[in-house]
Amino acid sequence: MGQKANPIGNRLGIIRGWDSNWYGSKKDYASKLIEDHKIRTYLSARINKGGIAKIVIERTLGKLIVTIHTSKPGIIIGKGGNEVDRIKEELKKLTGKDDVQINILEIRRPELDATIVGDTIARQIENRINFKRATKMAIASTLRMGAEGIKVKLSGRLGGAEIARSEEFKQGRTPLHTFRMDIDYANVFAQTVYGKIGIKVWICKGEVLGKRELNPNFVGGKNDMSDRRERSGSDERRGGDRRDDRRGGGRGERRN
Repeated sequence: MGQKANPIGNRLGIIRGWDSNWYGSKKDYASKLIEDHKIRTYLSARINKGGIAKIVIERTLGKLIVTIHTSKPGIIIGKGGNEVDRIKEELKKLTGKDDVQINILEIRRPELDATIVGDTIARQIENRINFKRATKMAIASTLRMGAEGIKVKLSGRLGGAEIARSEEFKQGRTPLHTFRMDIDYANVFAQTVYGKIGIKVWICKGEVLGKRELNPNFVGGKNDMSDRRERSGSDERRGGDRRDDRRGGGRGERRN
């Protein structure tokens, strides 16, 4: 079952919130849903190199709030905020609404976001870098930032081969069935000259113990990576003591 269900959809309402927050009646639900899809598709194409992780859409009475989570806020904002104003005007034309608000949230650790990691691998593959090298570099940088595990699967004509195949790289643990495990997932494409290559990324950020804020715009908090780093730090200290014992004492004693 864990292979068939989307890890994000599987955890909705448990440790993850929805990326679209609004109420729609039976009459206008479909049109709002299509509009959300149009906004996301347009912004992803418009801000191609903006390092977009996710786009959160909220609706109130006659107001549309679009929050862009990005690793490169400077590209989206532009000089003096000109680029944001331009995007706002374009969204007003696209949706036909007068009141459109754009918020930009910076992602402090882009190495721990599955979409950005997948996008980085895709851009490197498009630039003719070996897919194995690109994937292993991404895995190393993610684990360095404190992730418990990462799994990357690539499918297509890898390396320009005649026959399409799939290759999987994984390090650490990514338990997909455990709902309290904070697993980020993304499906990204690399458009190469010899065809499309699909990239799937799973990143395990550790366990979420206790109640979590389900608002998708919520950044940080008690159950975030800081707690996990403290926990892993105490493990390292315990491990360090054992290592010293194994060496025959780490108290500055000199062995002849």
